Amino acid sequence: MSAPRAASPVLDRLRIGSAPDSWGVWFPDDEQQVPWQRFLDEVAEAGYEWIELGPYGYLPIDPAALREETSRRGLKVSAGTIFTSMHHGPSVWDKTWTHVSEVASLTQAMGAKHLVVIPSFWRDDKTAEIIESPELTVEQWKHLTTGMERLGKRVRDEFGLDIVVHPHADTHIDTEEHVERFLDVTDSDLVNLCLDTGHYAYCGGDSVKLIRTYGERIGYLHLKQVDPDILSDVVAKGTPFGPAVQQGVMCEPPLGIPALPPVLEAAQELNVDLFAIVEQDMYPCPPDQPFPIAQRTRRFLRSCGA
Repeated sequence: MSAPRAASPVLDRLRIGSAPDSWGVWFPDDEQQVPWQRFLDEVAEAGYEWIELGPYGYLPIDPAALREETSRRGLKVSAGTIFTSMHHGPSVWDKTWTHVSEVASLTQAMGAKHLVVIPSFWRDDKTAEIIESPELTVEQWKHLTTGMERLGKRVRDEFGLDIVVHPHADTHIDTEEHVERFLDVTDSDLVNLCLDTGHYAYCGGDSVKLIRTYGERIGYLHLKQVDPDILSDVVAKGTPFGPAVQQGVMCEPPLGIPALPPVLEAAQELNVDLFAIVEQDMYPCPPDQPFPIAQRTRRFLRSCGA
């Protein structure tokens, strides 16, 4: 007689959602992407309550229209997303703020409290051309950290939102060394982290270790896995992130790394309410591919207690 299966922990501090990214959406408008109406229909049918805005302009940018579309499907917005290049210093502030204020305004109007901030890429995502050094100078690090703090303060003061900085492949905040350096020199009152488990594993990091070491700085989660065999090939060949995604480096849970149950349990142990938003980079993908994956992923997360 086999031993009874251990019950899954109750992960009641985690708010599970998904995002346009899980439907292969990377751009506001692209003929290879599903229409926004289909994304909203399918993400709700797959069992998710929370969504992110995705690329600004993909979903309707009129708050009243978007509220009507989300509410009738039982959906709520957890965050907006922006890209920044703060390491270039004060010269990029005005252009950055113009973009940030658009996204933050819609995010606030939808009742969300977070703005996910992704650093700019040092490698062209399509051509693989190195457009900047992967390593910042001391001065550029100073620009990056002080710029993020300035952004965090102004976003909070004007929109009541918290920024969460997203370590990302092919950016200057990627590896464990860079992430810890960033956290160690930024003000936790102004800047915290969106830990993307897939990107962090892609860059060699350990999500459970990061949560246990810098728990008070984890303000938001993206749930993602990488295929270790494809990742080995990507690392060996120096493949840029975009083509790596087309190879399938980001895979469906629970088929990749990191194992998500320990990550979810470590996050639960922080004893704070956290969004845990599923993202599986699949751009571009056939239009019928995302929905069944989203359904299976939601079932898997429920089996973990989330």
